[in-house]
Amino acid sequence: MARDIQITFDAGDPAALSAFWAEALGYQLQKPPGGFESWDQALEAMGVPPERRNDASALSDPEGTGPRLFFQRVPEGKTAKNRVHLDVRTAPGLEGDARMAALEKEAERLGALGATRLERHEPQPPLGYGHIVMADPEGNEFCLD
Repeated sequence: MARDIQITFDAGDPAALSAFWAEALGYQLQKPPGGFESWDQALEAMGVPPERRNDASALSDPEGTGPRLFFQRVPEGKTAKNRVHLDVRTAPGLEGDARMAALEKEAERLGALGATRLERHEPQPPLGYGHIVMADPEGNEFCLD
């Protein structure tokens, strides 16, 4: 039986990092619990002090097909290369110059949102289609593929 998964990010600023990934993927902030119009209202009612209200954030795919993304505050910063990373499928079905142009356009858009471009890998047929390695605003590597 297949399982649903959640992808969890350790973060220094869960709200900011979730805002970046919401824009990058077209996801939306998880809705507050029933009966509350906002997360601030819900957290206030739950007795969560203001200084703890950015301890976590979550995103969901508005179409309900992609995994939930969860961002949790941790005290330490990122210290090494990711062992697992996301491939953001930006140019499915495209090859060659058209593929790389689509990847470059997305790299520029994400750069304006705070991502950093790390490397460009040129297409190397027959199996290497080319990709761009990026880092999100907290340094987590991901690929535009």
